[in-house]
Amino acid sequence: MCCRSQKRADGSLLNSTLKVESKVVFLGDSGVGKSSLLVRYTRGEFSDAHEVTIGGAFLQSRVDTGDGKVTVLDIWDTAGQERFRALMPLYYRDAAAAVIVYDVGDKRSFERVDYWVNTLKAQVPDCLLYLVGNKADRESKTVGEDIAKAYANEHDMEWFETSAKTALNVDLVFRRVAEGIQKLKGN
Repeated sequence: MCCRSQKRADGSLLNSTLKVESKVVFLGDSGVGKSSLLVRYTRGEFSDAHEVTIGGAFLQSRVDTGDGKVTVLDIWDTAGQERFRALMPLYYRDAAAAVIVYDVGDKRSFERVDYWVNTLKAQVPDCLLYLVGNKADRESKTVGEDIAKAYANEHDMEWFETSAKTALNVDLVFRRVAEGIQKLKGN
């Protein structure tokens, strides 16, 4: 955390920005749209043709939540394939928040959320958790909102339904993560 101020010629403060930097991990099964959400948020783009994440990918994003507060998110986009699961604890280390993503049209991906929550809590018990049902633009949903909301409430998670394709709630997720981190860090 740091403060950046610019001074006028007379020495008075022009503005002051509170900057908080924190690690955020994106978790979930392969194909749920973790990388697509990140591309939509950081570049404003969507592509149906997306390469599978191998191991993990890192990117950084600044989120301005207003009131002179900026949160820099060090985001780790993790691979969802089972063959990379042994590497996951390396990505969890020192995470302030985790976004656990499932596909609203794939019930199995929602059933696997328990795995992600439990392994994460074992490594980082104080991590903020966010549950994201992605691909909300789909016509057929196999995971109902009521079930997802109940799960999120039971595990003290904030829940969102998003679409990387249409950008539904994508910005909201990142803003809420940044606000949660600021609150956690006492800002």
